[in-house]
Amino acid sequence: MSEEARDWLPGRARRTPDAQALEWGDEAISYSALHRRAESLSASLDEVGIGPGDVVAGLFENGLELPVLFWALQSRGAVFLPLNWRLTPRELSHPLTDARARLVLHADGPLAEAARRAARQSGVDGVGAVTGQGQLALERRPEPRAEAPISDLLQGAMALLYTSGTSGQPKGAILGPEAFRASAEGSAALLGSSSQDRWLACMPLFHVGGLSILVRSCLYGGTAVLHAGFDAEQVVRDLQLKHITHISLVASMLDRILAVDEFFRAPSTLRCALLGGGPTPGSLIDQAVGLGWPIAPTYGLTEAASQVATRPPALSSSSPESGLVPLPGTRIRILDPQGLDCPVGQAGEIWVAGPTLMRGYLGSSEQGKDHWLEEGFCTGDMGRLDEEGGLAVLDRRDDLIVSGGENIYPAEVEAVLLRHPAVAEAGVTAIPDDRFGARPVAHWVPSEKDDEVPDLAEHCRASLAGFKVPVAFYRRDTLPRSASGKLLRRALNETLRQPVC
Repeated sequence: MSEEARDWLPGRARRTPDAQALEWGDEAISYSALHRRAESLSASLDEVGIGPGDVVAGLFENGLELPVLFWALQSRGAVFLPLNWRLTPRELSHPLTDARARLVLHADGPLAEAARRAARQSGVDGVGAVTGQGQLALERRPEPRAEAPISDLLQGAMALLYTSGTSGQPKGAILGPEAFRASAEGSAALLGSSSQDRWLACMPLFHVGGLSILVRSCLYGGTAVLHAGFDAEQVVRDLQLKHITHISLVASMLDRILAVDEFFRAPSTLRCALLGGGPTPGSLIDQAVGLGWPIAPTYGLTEAASQVATRPPALSSSSPESGLVPLPGTRIRILDPQGLDCPVGQAGEIWVAGPTLMRGYLGSSEQGKDHWLEEGFCTGDMGRLDEEGGLAVLDRRDDLIVSGGENIYPAEVEAVLLRHPAVAEAGVTAIPDDRFGARPVAHWVPSEKDDEVPDLAEHCRASLAGFKVPVAFYRRDTLPRSASGKLLRRALNETLRQPVC
């Protein structure tokens, strides 16, 4: 934990000052310019008393403000708390209060009032605006810190990232430079890396995947090409014109890109398309690979600084969710309920260990007693390993459906549903059942807007055991997802009063 991230950007600016660090629309920012902006903001933060171990929150949409603040905080030895701009001020008050943030910063624009309200509701004294040029305009100064940081683990940490909260209250994962560097090096060893890399960031930068792009680009001298959000047509244009080498996507994003032009071939410059966020239709992957897309299915965690296991584009597999290769240095085990290793091919809980892991959860006095085992992390996700050590991810343990004593993994059923050409999106949840305890039901979004209802039960029976076949199929216009594209099954249950189709 002795490594200091404050040296990364200055070192890169010295070695390759004129290389592009960021690209935002028509604006290209060199590493020397990014360093100057970050240092200017760092000096302003110093003047208002922000120092090592302090937590500073940022509420930003994608743009230049977040990267500049991120690197300014590393210069100060402070900890960045990125906030999800899609949350309400009341929802934002939990991480702000839990982390005892000293300052909430925002960009000028529609998020400013949300940042002010969240700060008021959580009792944060300091509020202000920052610009992509590195300027700070305080509305309220933070009060002087009267005590040491609330956790020793925050000293020297880079970021405090709150889990999505799909089950229970979100928890703050403390990530140090040692985790971010190990993640960048492991990804580079598995997928390759070069100073010529141009990583298109069209997913939210406030997630660990977005921050990892910034860190990876800095460490290897590449460029992060920033989009304001996901726009399929803009992604296609930039893939054609901007020599993009890497991109991170979820299945629904890939589907929308291919819908822009079903014959759009990936340009030869594109070396890797990381694909995560849950089950992906095999037909979608087949279509993309047939058009030259270098698809790399991936499994990642906030608690592990992004990637845990990824299947490189050069490797093939009969299933989109299987054969994922652990990052070098990462160990994966599959555990049964007693904490013992499962036999090859048997499902159990995914356990992860290695240098990419977080330091711990904020406020966990016992280093995450319920989540750590032998200095590893019990993820709560279900999976299995094959003979070669490749990982297949099945589902969240909390999403497991037990029906008549049999285990049903929603992701497995969803993957089957997504093979039907009429199904664009699918989600599987459970309803109570007096006889079996629970039974699976499916929620699906049609790929075409017509009135024809396919026989999805028959389709499922061709590939699934009878107890896994949903007992009802609910047609939806959309499915609820988190900002990172993950399906929110708990929110799906709230829609069950709608008519069955």
